[in-house]
Amino acid sequence: MSDATQIFAIRDFNRFYTARLGLLRRRHLDGEFSLTEGRMLYEIWANPRLTASNLRGILGLDAGYISRLLASLTKRKLVRQAVSKADSRERLLSLTQAGEKKMAALNRQSEQQIEELLQGLSGEERERLVASLGVVRSLLTAQKSSEVQVERLRDVTDEVLDLLQEYYEAVGVMVRDTPESVREIVDDPDAGVWIATLNGKIVGCAYLHSLPSMPGATECKRLYVRPSARGKGVAHALLDAQEAFAKGRGFKRIYLDSKDDLRVAIGLYQRRGFVACERYNDNPQATVFLMKEIAETPKKALRRP
Repeated sequence: MSDATQIFAIRDFNRFYTARLGLLRRRHLDGEFSLTEGRMLYEIWANPRLTASNLRGILGLDAGYISRLLASLTKRKLVRQAVSKADSRERLLSLTQAGEKKMAALNRQSEQQIEELLQGLSGEERERLVASLGVVRSLLTAQKSSEVQVERLRDVTDEVLDLLQEYYEAVGVMVRDTPESVREIVDDPDAGVWIATLNGKIVGCAYLHSLPSMPGATECKRLYVRPSARGKGVAHALLDAQEAFAKGRGFKRIYLDSKDDLRVAIGLYQRRGFVACERYNDNPQATVFLMKEIAETPKKALRRP
């Protein structure tokens, strides 16, 4: 198939799905918001303590355009902007009570729209559709993430500690690690800190540490990707590296905890096979507990005739 044929096929599909999902309408889901406004409300709802510059990086939109839309949403009392204590030049974005209600309505409308799209499909056809979407996302993400590199740390640098501090501030972590405790994890042969770089710049981190009270188990902590690098496969690359290490060290399960408001992160974990489990720690901020089995299921021996 020639390049021209491939390009035509993708453009033809783009025309199909934009019309099928109603993306060409003046207002998103025939409501009061444009598609861009609806997406901005979603990102602010899904990412606590998001800043205007973070939002610009996630959506890839012009700073002036983002600023004008944020001003409009703020004037309509849907978005609240507060000065960041860490950087007075930044504004922390959150939804007002009215904004939360509007977002809940948008979520219901969107779910209803997709449910109607799926009504004519059998269970098997739905599975094929979702799997195909995953293939598309995986291929396009792989294209973007070709420069992502992940390595297990051998030493703790100021740059790594600064990244962890950025994570603490972004998520509002109360119980924070000391430089000494991070070094202990780096030096532990059954644990580790992983750093992701994109085009030579540090953009993400995550670490594992064992759970002594739970034999065969390890815990994923501090998974963080800088807003400018999101959507490029960084989080998947970090989790892939962790899982490969955990399997190599003989662990059978990976646990993690999160908070209800970290909806995007929870969705990522669920797509990677994590399932709900009982509380396993005393983290005062955690409200969601997940676990993934990573031990390979032994294949049944074939009986000879």
